[in-house]
Amino acid sequence: MVKRTISAVLLILVFTVGVWRSAHAQRGPVTYEHPESPPTMQELLKWKELLTYEVKYSLFKLGEVQTEVIRDTTYQGEHLWWLRSKIISDPSVPFVGREENHYNTLFVATDSLPHTRLYWRDNVDEDEYNAERYDFDYEAGKVYLSRAGEPEDTLDLEGPSTSGQLILLYGRLFAGSVQPYQLPVYIEGEKGLIDVKNTRKSEMREYEAFEHPIKTYYSEGDANIDGPFGFSGEFKAWYMADDLRVPLETHAKVWLGNVKVRLIDYQKVKRKP
Repeated sequence: MVKRTISAVLLILVFTVGVWRSAHAQRGPVTYEHPESPPTMQELLKWKELLTYEVKYSLFKLGEVQTEVIRDTTYQGEHLWWLRSKIISDPSVPFVGREENHYNTLFVATDSLPHTRLYWRDNVDEDEYNAERYDFDYEAGKVYLSRAGEPEDTLDLEGPSTSGQLILLYGRLFAGSVQPYQLPVYIEGEKGLIDVKNTRKSEMREYEAFEHPIKTYYSEGDANIDGPFGFSGEFKAWYMADDLRVPLETHAKVWLGNVKVRLIDYQKVKRKP
């Protein structure tokens, strides 16, 4: 139950998430060279970031989400980038124990319409890899869904789309602007839409990942989907008001109530050429 709750929250994180360390790692904001405008995708990909979030329901910690763009790669001859998020439940949660799932996306990196080419989920704690897989074929206009290596369904594909996880990066391209966007999402074997309204509304907020209060930009949205564990409807998000629009926090609703996700650790290094 907790695993699916955290999965629902991950889906609508309109910002991107043992802790990774490096001798060259930095904490805190990167730069403020152009804080008045959001970053481009290429600016984001110059940095190798690891973002760790705590997921809480009321006073109870459900688990953590760790997200990073690992590296560029190729798939069927196409140059792509690999985004991975790890969801790890808190082992102290009754009747759950330790659950670990990895969500992987190979995506086309464009500033206007970054989109998913391949998505798959690995249920690591149960040694179930490729437990779920979505293959986006834009030439054929189809999304091929398989589970446990077996074909299950074929869906119509209309334009650049995602399986949900890519919104973790996509939202950063618009945060702090007044430009709204709509993102087609394929989830639970169906197509849905996520509508996001960005604002220049700012406030100072405190986070465990940083020593001092951080200036943030506020966004809100509506998930027109029938998501896992009852996720649907309105959500809120906050981004750092820096060059990279570091994703800081989101509030979402699932059937058991309000869930909050907050950044607790932020690490980054410059990628090697």
